[in-house]
Amino acid sequence: MSIGAPGTLIRMGVLALLWGSGFLWIKLALTGLSPIQVTVVRCALGAAVLLVLSRWAGQRLPRDRRIWGRLLVAAFFCNALPFALFSIGELTVDSGIAGVMNATTPLWSLLIGIGIGTERRITVVRVGGLILGFAGILLIFAPWQKSGLLGWGTLALLGAGVSYAIAFAYMGRKLVGQGGPIAISAAQLLTATGLSAVALPFDATPTGPLNVTAVIAVVVLGIFGTGITFYLNYRLIEDEGATSAATVGYLLPVVSVALGAIVLGEELGLRVLAGMAVVLIGVALTRYVRSSASKSISSPSCQPSPSVSRS
Repeated sequence: MSIGAPGTLIRMGVLALLWGSGFLWIKLALTGLSPIQVTVVRCALGAAVLLVLSRWAGQRLPRDRRIWGRLLVAAFFCNALPFALFSIGELTVDSGIAGVMNATTPLWSLLIGIGIGTERRITVVRVGGLILGFAGILLIFAPWQKSGLLGWGTLALLGAGVSYAIAFAYMGRKLVGQGGPIAISAAQLLTATGLSAVALPFDATPTGPLNVTAVIAVVVLGIFGTGITFYLNYRLIEDEGATSAATVGYLLPVVSVALGAIVLGEELGLRVLAGMAVVLIGVALTRYVRSSASKSISSPSCQPSPSVSRS
């Protein structure tokens, strides 16, 4: 089916809306919950959804201890750590910018691949995209200005992107073909829930009083922004091909920026908007490899999927 077919565009739009709105839900959840609390609830609800879906699909949780050991590493770098870092970052940084920082993962992936020698398809276009992408990040945060956005929140958001990139490299080698993808993802989120819960006693982040908005936001984030989105992504790849799923990743920053401005009234100056555009152009250039059309690393939930397993 063509990527321009109406049915495909509708599916992509729904998936982009659910994924891209995740940064809005994080921001709202932080009005009554700490970053670690948001992470634990998000992982737990996402795992519950995927457990139901995996059972419905006839997929069972892995029983091999070796796989669970690998899931421990994947859950840390792909879920527990980046989920927490995005929540920490959004304590001080707008949700729209957080969405753009999520889109920098391919930049970090390429840079890591070059550093460890696993990325052999280096072209002038891709290197140019890498440089352009990081130039866009600098333009957004303007560390040379007193009014710039550089701070701990910024570093947390960038750290989340790096964590995703590390996870993709690890999962591509260690979790490919290790069982049904929905069940593997459920097991990964179960593990991430446990890892995040361990940090709860050490969570000293001050929070406001628990409120209805925060509760609704974290429930929507866990069920729809984490659990349902993986399943929809999996079905999109299965039915339409990985190219459609990969394209969704480029729509997430647009959704997060739009929702941040409309719902939260976040203000974005010309410099920040220009930086966002530069980042997205840079990311698109780093993805420009003829043989990589079947690959996708667009999921903010960082779930193993057919597209990730071929990277």
